[in-house]
Amino acid sequence: MSKKVLFKILVCALLCAGVVREVKSQTNAPAPNPAVRGGFGRGPQTPPEPPAPVPPEVAIPHPSAEEVTQINADLKQLISASPDKDLLQKYESLLTVRAPRDNPCIRPTAGGVRGPRHQAFVDIANTNDFDILFEGDSITDWWQQPSPQGGKDVFQKYFEGFKVANFAVAGDTTQGLLWGLKHGEGQGHKPKVIMIMIGTNNTGSNSGAEIAEGVGAIILELRNDFPDAKILLLAIFPRGAGPSDSSRQKNEDANKIIARLQDGKHVFFQNINDKFLDNEGKLIGFRPDNLHPNQTGYEAWASAVAPTLKGWLQ
Repeated sequence: MSKKVLFKILVCALLCAGVVREVKSQTNAPAPNPAVRGGFGRGPQTPPEPPAPVPPEVAIPHPSAEEVTQINADLKQLISASPDKDLLQKYESLLTVRAPRDNPCIRPTAGGVRGPRHQAFVDIANTNDFDILFEGDSITDWWQQPSPQGGKDVFQKYFEGFKVANFAVAGDTTQGLLWGLKHGEGQGHKPKVIMIMIGTNNTGSNSGAEIAEGVGAIILELRNDFPDAKILLLAIFPRGAGPSDSSRQKNEDANKIIARLQDGKHVFFQNINDKFLDNEGKLIGFRPDNLHPNQTGYEAWASAVAPTLKGWLQ
């Protein structure tokens, strides 16, 4: 094998090592105490369920154990045959390929913030008549908060007279929403239209690719639960003081991936994030926390999506 080909293979291996280092740093982070409430107000967690299926459009490649073993064996042979053998062996630990970690974003998890509100959502799903379903976290949940901070007045302006159920929960994650859908919130009444945005609360401990898998698993669950509904999948909103905010960057990474979920028949991806950013990348229409829209932000949001949502009902 030529030195040029060997060099290309080793570069690929180094890139894999970079991913592994990021994953290992997340995996080795201190585990949160399940009995302590913190962050966005998450309560005690129960053990997560088995991973939910993920659409191929957003799936992270997971080599088998046999494939990983074979790749590392081949790398060892290449290192041994290289004229730079001594140097490569010095850093051999960086050239070891490992499978991605188990993704918590796709493991339905009970408890947390959704737990106290779950039964009410199940009751609504079983007894109420609604055409539009909102799903998400606090950004969507707070359509119900009074103005000028919340979106209640804007909601009434754009959706008064329409049958809307809001199953979003402040502080929720992809795994919490997955659990809710699988345990009664996705059964019962069938909405005609769904608007969903979820994932920003996963940025503290997950990568953009992992969040995208979580969103994909939810879309797959919604398609199974509501096969006739049209789904408006929103790009996760920007957050943070500027473009360099790490959580914003993770959201942007996830958005590039979940855009692939659009099929033009049942799932439609819409990115309205430019409405919330000035020329310097600072947020417009958001509260001082640089995370939640205020009344101005909800107005921009509603004006962008209401015509589509209501048009689908005709």
